[in-house]
Amino acid sequence: MPPMPISKSPLYKIVNPQSIAIFGASNRYGSMGTNLLNSIQSLGFTGPIYPVHPEKKTVMNLEAYLSVRDLPEIPDLAIIVLPTKLVPEILDQCGEKGIRHAIVVSGGFTEVGDEGKNLQEEIIRIARKHGIRFLGPNCIGAVNPYHRFNTTFFSYEQEPGFIGMASQSGSFITQMFDYLKRFGLGFSTGFSVGNEADIDLVDCLEYLGACPHTKVIGMYIETIRRGRKFIETARRIVPHKPIVAYYAGGSEAGRKASLSHTGALSGPDRLYDGVFRQSGVIRAFSIEELFDFCWCLGACPMPAGNRVIVQTNSGGPGAVAADVCSREGLVLNPLSEKTRQALSEYVPSTGSVNNPIDITFVRKNMDFFLTIPRILLEDENADSLLVYLLMPDQSIRRAMEAHGITGEKAVTEAKKFVDEQTRSVAALMREAVKPCIGFSFYTRVNRFVKNLQDEGVAVLPSPSRAARALSAMVKYVERRDRMIQNSD
Repeated sequence: MPPMPISKSPLYKIVNPQSIAIFGASNRYGSMGTNLLNSIQSLGFTGPIYPVHPEKKTVMNLEAYLSVRDLPEIPDLAIIVLPTKLVPEILDQCGEKGIRHAIVVSGGFTEVGDEGKNLQEEIIRIARKHGIRFLGPNCIGAVNPYHRFNTTFFSYEQEPGFIGMASQSGSFITQMFDYLKRFGLGFSTGFSVGNEADIDLVDCLEYLGACPHTKVIGMYIETIRRGRKFIETARRIVPHKPIVAYYAGGSEAGRKASLSHTGALSGPDRLYDGVFRQSGVIRAFSIEELFDFCWCLGACPMPAGNRVIVQTNSGGPGAVAADVCSREGLVLNPLSEKTRQALSEYVPSTGSVNNPIDITFVRKNMDFFLTIPRILLEDENADSLLVYLLMPDQSIRRAMEAHGITGEKAVTEAKKFVDEQTRSVAALMREAVKPCIGFSFYTRVNRFVKNLQDEGVAVLPSPSRAARALSAMVKYVERRDRMIQNSD
């Protein structure tokens, strides 16, 4: 079955609106509605925004309207951040105005008991009467950086990325803004689905599967309400786009938390394990893994198999990487004789050309980052390469000073050197047909690591995380290929 055109998705107007009406924003800076309006404005949304307020003539320097009936046009989207009992009436007025898409941020529905459940059933009835599709309730909406659109209560302050996200936790999306920024990453589109009274995870999957900006889909899941449809949809997407999921409801404590969070009833951990395997979804067991897997699946070429070479100039990180690779089912084969011969003039007598390759030191610094990885990537016994990346800024500056370059000139020249070398290393890793994943204990404070990440290279924070991310890539390829074969 061909993928649904993205413009036909009920989510298209929700994350690509040309105009917005917002209910609940005011001039009180501490309110949720005002925070959401500020987020929309701060990302630079270019369409008209219509605050609806029963008393104020202006809200956040925008002309306000007493009622949705007074708006000068029919907005594409209504954002409702009001006390729970007001939501049905306002949603009904939006429907009468002709608005057909909404985000209901307000909480206090199914997740709080019978009274809330009745109110949720009422807004579902109203939405169906008017043909309204909506996210929520009990959510924070969506972010689409490519459209300069963000309805969450945190500002989005990085570049658009390639990770599409659907989450049953609202604030999870917003908290990940800063987390992804630490690695030079960002969202393509992110959805908070809340209680899923109308639009659910499956709808988000369909949208993200068709989204041209999304290379990989990440999911935070507490329950799957349409199991069969989820599996069918995922199986259509996985052959051309990876899906990674973190399931938070498998334990007794997780089930209780999910019930109070969104009113969701979670299932046994083994059941979800089976659902993910059957649908081709890669399961992550931590939030860090979720985004590590998404990062590498979206940034790297896919491995042809499970054979890996580990390159390092420090025995400890290499041993850790090798150990985790082995535990994850990755194989560290000996190097071919051709590769050993090619390495002989670059690896000193103190180094090791066993796998992991522990080089210890090199006469020319860039041999470690360019010449040796190029040789290893050509080895016929390997499908991928993990490389320990260590280029301390201060060491380069001291080397400059040892050659008589001091003061600000040393700082400037050191930066110039790192920038030039980064471009060469990044080009090698990007152009390789095999995945080449970096790992380093340095963060983006280190110029070399920051530059590589900004150039699109996956540099993960530890050898174990890099190894597990590579293992996830191998699993994805196996599941993808099996699905393609079974469909022939």
